[in-house]
This record gives sequence, structure tokens and C-alpha cells, in this order.
Amino acid sequence: MSTLVQINVLPHQTEDDDYIAELAFKKARLRADDVREWDIRKRSIDARKSPVKISLQIEFWKKDEERPKIPPFIPQDVSQAPEIAIIGAGPAGLYAALRAVEGGLKPIVYERGKDVRARRRDLAAINKEHIVNPESNYCFGEGGAGTYSDGKLYTRSKKRGNVLKALEWFVHFGAVEDILVDAHPHIGTNKLPKIITAMREAIIEYGGEVHFNSKLTDISVKDNAIEAIQINEGKWLSYSNVILATGHSARDIFYLLHKRNIKIEAKPFAIGVRIEHKQELIDNIQYHSDGDNPYLPPASYSLVQQVDGMGVYSFCMCPGGIIAPCATAQEEIVTNGWSPSKRDNPYANSGIVVSVTPEDLPNYKEGDPFVCLDFQKSVERSCWEAAGKTQAAPAQRMRDFVDGRVSKNFPKTSYQPGIVSVDLNKVLPNILSKRLKKAFVAFGKKMKGYLTNEAIIHAPESRTSSPVSIPRKWETLEHVDIKGLYPCGEGAGYAGGIISAAIDGINCVDKIVEKIVEK
Repeated sequence: MSTLVQINVLPHQTEDDDYIAELAFKKARLRADDVREWDIRKRSIDARKSPVKISLQIEFWKKDEERPKIPPFIPQDVSQAPEIAIIGAGPAGLYAALRAVEGGLKPIVYERGKDVRARRRDLAAINKEHIVNPESNYCFGEGGAGTYSDGKLYTRSKKRGNVLKALEWFVHFGAVEDILVDAHPHIGTNKLPKIITAMREAIIEYGGEVHFNSKLTDISVKDNAIEAIQINEGKWLSYSNVILATGHSARDIFYLLHKRNIKIEAKPFAIGVRIEHKQELIDNIQYHSDGDNPYLPPASYSLVQQVDGMGVYSFCMCPGGIIAPCATAQEEIVTNGWSPSKRDNPYANSGIVVSVTPEDLPNYKEGDPFVCLDFQKSVERSCWEAAGKTQAAPAQRMRDFVDGRVSKNFPKTSYQPGIVSVDLNKVLPNILSKRLKKAFVAFGKKMKGYLTNEAIIHAPESRTSSPVSIPRKWETLEHVDIKGLYPCGEGAGYAGGIISAAIDGINCVDKIVEKIVEK
């Protein structure tokens, strides 16, 4: 059994392995001769006070201890195995397919969008020509929303499943091993496409199938069990087990399920804006004026405040990042953020969002599954109209927003389609704007310098999570009414990021393996 110790070092000392080993040996009361090997198990930044320190968890294996080496991915040839359908090739769908290959099932993946390489042309069209392809964009296509929106792998969902396994699969398919160590692991949008491609190639190599430009357009249920699915309004395909991993923006799926009398429900979600500061400012705030320390990464932040009975918090914070247009239809504006692997852009951005429940909304109707979705759509359309009906985003300087002034000009922004000066107090619903203003003032007290007119608010940040849930049984993970239908991942309301979605995909397949392979 290995030994764990915790040590703190200064940033520049992280490159001195001899010093780290000496300090860790002393803390563990071990001699170098007692140790077979050691490694850094976890790494995090402690910036609560100056000087900033790096916290390291060191793991030792003594001379009489063998370090376990278990292959992270153990595939089978599933070309002749029982088939399951997986709708969506985001993290939930891909990880479900990989787990199926391990578990002795043949995954047939249907993805409405394009492969990861072909998606790039459609992303360029959004940024440069303001053209939104409703089937291929930042949300739809191989890898899902995470592929081209950062690749942050941090999750609080430790109880949902095996986080380490999910991370190890990323490493197996090409990610750097640092993601196994860092407290807030991150791959980067520039590196994710190659990893996603390697996952798809493995699924196909071992007998699975992946079909692009293949949209679920109908579903057939008989005797309260899944019977068949229809792809691209074509022929019906018979399946008795279907994993629905369509992501938080596949609104047509919610409407389809409702049309077929398959139960869905409105669920709480969060909606707000995306704020952009200069990274240099955030570094100096978080690192106590030591922002130019070359041994420290670009700083991030996490903020939360209760305002008038609702939580307002930072979401998907992107150090050294870029704000991207993430609409899935032409007549809407949606912003999101991402960072490259080096996080070396001059800007820091984060969603600042208000947590709302269905009952909070002005359009609330008891039993209406679309109350949150309708509110989300109305905000996105209002922002589209306010900024001139292109993919330019309505924007305002931060202090101007708090004080109710229209901004006369702007500093540079990373948002490529451009921004239009508006009074967001008049564009956003009052339930959002008044709480955001109070939260920004509170955040300015928590982070001195955060509330500045050099920061730009871009609206809206509206796709934090699904506004609709698809209820399922906890014991089988099947839909509460439909056998063989497995609502999965963010789109069904059971995940909140890449890793939690990936774990949910694994968990759903585990239940099918129990039912089919192991019975």
C-alpha cells in the first residue's frame, strides 16, 4: 500500500525534483533508500495569501511495494455482439460507446453533426459570416459542446462514478498526464479534436459504428418499451436499448419526446452573461500583485453570492481564453468561453449566471415542461434583436451596466463576431439584470479591482445546463415509463460538464451490461 504526504512549495520550486523529494521524504519520515519510486498525486495552487504556494500530494511506494499498473482501457471485439444505439457523440455518448466496447456490447453511435475536423468550417462561418448551421456548430457535432469550448475536466461529482477512470481514458487517447494530477485539469480546445478522433477510431476498430449527419427524428414505443428509432426521417431501425445523450441544446429532442407522450420536466438552470477582463488584472488580483511570476499559470477565479434569494455565481471560467458564439439557430445569440492548452490569450472570461427555478420565472405555468426552455429562448432572441440580428453580441462595460449608462466605446474583445453597445438593463429580464448588478458590486468587494469599466459584459450566457430534464429510475437508469430508453448526460439533466457527462455515459452502459451480458 502506498504512502501519501502533503507538502507546500514556492512556485519556482516545482521544477526542482530533488528538493520536492527531500521535503516529502522528511515529511513522511522516510529515507531515500526506503523508497522504490514516488510521484506527484495531486497539485493545486494555494493563493489565499502571499506568497502564493503550490500544494503537492506526494505518493510513495516503498521497496517492498509494487506500484499497480492496470490498463485504463480494455476493449473487446464487439463486431458480432448485441447492439445498442447511442444518440449523440458528445462526452456522454463517446464514453458510453467506449464502455460498451469494454463490456461486450456493439455501440452504434448516431451523431446529428459532422466529424470533429469538418466542424471547423461551420465554426468559421459563425465567427466570420454570422451564419449558423443548425446541425453543425459549437454545440452539435463530434465531441459535443466540450470539443470546441475549452475541455475543462474539473468536476465536483465525485459520487457519480469513477472520475479517475474517465481521466485515464483521456490520457490513453492522447491527453497529457498532467490532467491526472492537477486539481483543475484542462486539455484545451486546440488539443481535444485529436483525442476525440482517436476515441472514435477505437470504437470503430473494435467493431462499433459511428454515423455522422445522422439525426434522431422519431422514436417508437410499444408496451412501454423502446422499439425503434428513425434517423433523418428515413427507415426505422429496431433497437431495444437506446442511450439518449443529445446534449443540453438539442431542443428538438425535448419537443419530440413530448409529442410522443414520453415524460419530460422543467428543471432549474442558470442564465446570465459572460464577462471579460484582461488576464493581467485577474493575475494580479489573485496572486497578490505577483501576476508576472513566470512559474504561475494564468489565474482563475470562483465567485458566488446570494442575491435576493437566488444564487449568482461564476461558471466555466476561462483563463487566457476567448469568448465564442455558440448559437444553434440563426435568430439567437449565445456566448460561451474556451481556452487553448497554454491559456496564453490576453483575456480572462467567465460566465456570471443567476440560478433560477421554474417557479421563479414570469412565464411559469404549473406542469409546463417548457417553462425554463421558453424563458431561455426569449432571452437569446431578445439579445439577437438588440444587437442588430447578426451574431454580434449586445455588450456593455461592467461599471456602465451597474450604473445604468450606455457604453460609448469598448476596449478590445476576444469575441470575433463583434459587439454592439446596448443598455443590458433594458435587454435582459429584470429577474436577471437586477441580481447581476448587485452581484458585480459584491464581487468587486471580494476581488479588489474586479468591478471595473475595463471589463466587458457580453450577453447572454444561457447554455450552462439543460432547462429540461428527462426523468429516469435511479436503480436502472431507464426512463421512468419507458424500458430500454436511457436518458443520459447534460441533455437529460444528469451532468454538468465533460467528466460528469462521461461518467454518466459509462454508468448507463454498466446498467445495460448487467441486463444483457451478465444475466
